Amino acid sequence: MVSISARNIGLNYRIPRKLTLAPRDRRMAAGGRIESSGSGRIVKALEGVTFSLRSGDRLGLVGPNGAGKTTLLKVLYGIFEPSAGELHIDGRVDALFNITLGFRTEATGRRNIELRGLINGWTKQQIAARMDEIIEFSELGEFIDMPFKAYSQGMAARLAFSVATTLQPEILLMDEWIGAGDAGFQDKATARMDEIAQKAGIIVLASHNQSLIEQTCNKVLRLEKGRAGEVLPIGEYARD
Repeated sequence: MVSISARNIGLNYRIPRKLTLAPRDRRMAAGGRIESSGSGRIVKALEGVTFSLRSGDRLGLVGPNGAGKTTLLKVLYGIFEPSAGELHIDGRVDALFNITLGFRTEATGRRNIELRGLINGWTKQQIAARMDEIIEFSELGEFIDMPFKAYSQGMAARLAFSVATTLQPEILLMDEWIGAGDAGFQDKATARMDEIAQKAGIIVLASHNQSLIEQTCNKVLRLEKGRAGEVLPIGEYARD
């Protein structure tokens, strides 16, 4: 059975003392709180984040910019390792907070389906068997054989979502951008997310869109400067 258990998760990183022209450490998270320490300053990107999810749960992450929503998604995906606390995840995880993950701008949409599938651990036979389904769901039509760099944000989002959800990930992590595209595709995406959750899956969705959270999720976790409140049922969140 799929599950996520997070207990007192924290994520800290130090701020370099001197200005430098060196590339920024991409592991650093945005947001949180800057505090002084004995050896300089640190950013507390997450602090004391606790929640548990199991089959069928759809958790909405809400809060202002810099609250730690995307940072928490990256911790759940394994991009960031927590500085404190315990995190246990059972289930196959896929993420949709970076629509270019595994995609090459010069390659066609069709070729990028193959590349993303290989990154997801699919066999070539699995990719070939689902190719037509992915293309149909994405609604890209003849654009599927155009270079990815020619796609609009909405087209790229549709392709990424179609690929990531075709093999029914057990745990799906998503960021705000999935709201891109027309209302018709959003309805399709919501229906597919419901299907994933009903098939013993978990969804964690970070968004500023209250309507999307209310429509998609059954629980809500609010973050503020890296700190998390109590997980609320969607009904209580909607009444706030």
